[in-house]
Amino acid sequence: MKTTFEQRLPKKNKLFIPFIVAGDPHPNITVDLAIMLQEAGASVLELGIPYSDPLADGPVIQKAASRALKNEVTLENSIKLVSIMRKKGLKIPVIIFTYYNPVLQLGEDNFFALVQQNEVDGLLIPDLPFEENESLREKCQQNGVTFISLVAPTSTNRIAKIATNAQGFLYCVSALGVTGVRNSIHDHIYSFLEEAKKYSNVPVAVGFGISNSTQIEALKGYCDGVVIGSALVQKIEELIPKLMDEETKTTALLNFKNYVSSIISPINN
Repeated sequence: MKTTFEQRLPKKNKLFIPFIVAGDPHPNITVDLAIMLQEAGASVLELGIPYSDPLADGPVIQKAASRALKNEVTLENSIKLVSIMRKKGLKIPVIIFTYYNPVLQLGEDNFFALVQQNEVDGLLIPDLPFEENESLREKCQQNGVTFISLVAPTSTNRIAKIATNAQGFLYCVSALGVTGVRNSIHDHIYSFLEEAKKYSNVPVAVGFGISNSTQIEALKGYCDGVVIGSALVQKIEELIPKLMDEETKTTALLNFKNYVSSIISPINN
């Protein structure tokens, strides 16, 4: 039996997986942005949960998380946003991207109950290493939730183990350090992606620092998709005054959609 992630995943040659922060700049705007991303060609939506100590996130996403936290956005009400997105027409899979502490505070049983009630398809927890996530992976399986695994170039002898067990798609980290817009791609990424693809039974997507069409063009022959986060969150920050004004919101959302379409053009060609 297929998971909801598999059922909702569009049939495309290459995946575009955008990341945005729930509640930035406002929960209602998050819903609008999700719809714009789907219209721009998103295959999967990563919905980041604002957190006060985001170890894997660079300054752009940290600022977005701070803005969302000022709106009193929590893991619980972020998950509830997904059902609103569904009612507005969002059909693609949604992955909750969160650190483990908010899940622990909410309680795993409460978390999975909310996930099921609000039509969430997947979970990604960057601060829980593969060797420590077996229990959570089992709970995901029991609840029909796809658990997304991260693998980095430094994983070396762990790549095969992580890739073999990957579900949904395998998230390959292109660069060491935190998230953020980067101007270049290190040469080592190509052999790393080839190694990951050798063992993975699911699409291999690359993220961390992917921010423009030139990078995507260079990578598309080596992977099955790209994850783009900081570049989109930075664009949202630029558009906040217009997004928050009812008179200019529609134009700002179209501006965002066109920006996204320009970045991912190599995926569609």
